[in-house]
Amino acid sequence: MIPLVFINLDKDAERRSRLEHELARLQVSGQRLPAIWWKLLDTKQQQALYDEALNAQQYYKPLVDGEKGCYASHIAAWRRLLDSDAPAMVVLEDDVRLDDAFAQVIDAITAMPHAWDMVKLMGREHEKVRSAVALTPTHQLIQYRRVPSFTAGYVISRNGAEKLLKSRIPFGRPIDIDLRFWWENDMQILGVQPPPVLLDDTSLDTSIIGRKPSPSWTVRWRKLCMKWRLTQGNARHLSTQLPLR
Repeated sequence: MIPLVFINLDKDAERRSRLEHELARLQVSGQRLPAIWWKLLDTKQQQALYDEALNAQQYYKPLVDGEKGCYASHIAAWRRLLDSDAPAMVVLEDDVRLDDAFAQVIDAITAMPHAWDMVKLMGREHEKVRSAVALTPTHQLIQYRRVPSFTAGYVISRNGAEKLLKSRIPFGRPIDIDLRFWWENDMQILGVQPPPVLLDDTSLDTSIIGRKPSPSWTVRWRKLCMKWRLTQGNARHLSTQLPLR
């Protein structure tokens, strides 16, 4: 298989142990990628990664430290890929379970002829699919009508990592939202159905976002405007893409 990394905070030893057990069960090799704790970065490092002005322009509210650290951790994974000679990399977060066909799906993705920058391994039970082709006897490769927001499992190519590192540093939106605006950096994002990566029960205990008060009307309006930009942009650019064959 291509290299696999899983993002894991130092404090989340139980999650690490559980995911390592999952990988061992499937006889899949993987390396832990220490997740970035945002507050441990100095001001210069934080400013190089996150832009408050860009955030105000693109998103409806400031990001919390957990969202920033999550994005920075994925950036570290993309950089690790480009520092290697691998053609692609599997990136997992540590709160997932793996389907028995996980390794077979990854092998099929790396062998397929279709052009792609990222293949999401996790999604909703019923995705909005524009087109689909057989990937394995049990799984399909799908082209989304709307890219979902999950980032807990995906395969990224070298070309995809280069696009993201060139266009998303600094960032202003959470990583899952940024990927949904795929046309901004011409990302070719596909998916797999049924998803070979599923959220584990540990995902309910998140380090990213804590409890927040109800949003103001201003925040709600800004969120509505962002959703409108997403819907309009997606519809306009999706029409220019050829369906999978």
